Amino acid sequence: MYPITNRPEARFAPGSVLLSDQGPMEVVAGRPHQAAWLVSFTGVPDRNAAERLRGRVLRAEPIAEEDDPDALWVHDLIGAEVVDGGGRSHGRVVAVEANPASDLLVLDGERLVPLVFVVSHGPGLVVIDPPPGLLED
Repeated sequence: MYPITNRPEARFAPGSVLLSDQGPMEVVAGRPHQAAWLVSFTGVPDRNAAERLRGRVLRAEPIAEEDDPDALWVHDLIGAEVVDGGGRSHGRVVAVEANPASDLLVLDGERLVPLVFVVSHGPGLVVIDPPPGLLED
């Protein structure tokens, strides 16, 4: 499992519940392993059962101390329009890609914008301040 969270130890703690399109999944155990996490879930008894879950997207409700108006949540970013300070649209966010230096907004048209260039955000809108040349065609 490759989490996009700054709190994997809380998300994968025993008893935590993650949501998927197929229903909730309760964490039995979780531990870091190399660049990923190994997580066991209730009702998934072995590796074969786990393999059938490959590719399933899991979501989590915000943790109370993470209720920060400046926090960026992947589910809020997907589909948002990305504009620069001058109001020029650069497309919509289709994914967020984990990256060691800074997670990346993946825009339609496959352009990448490091999150460090996000200056503000609101419902359906992300404002960026990209360096010259980053998004020029």
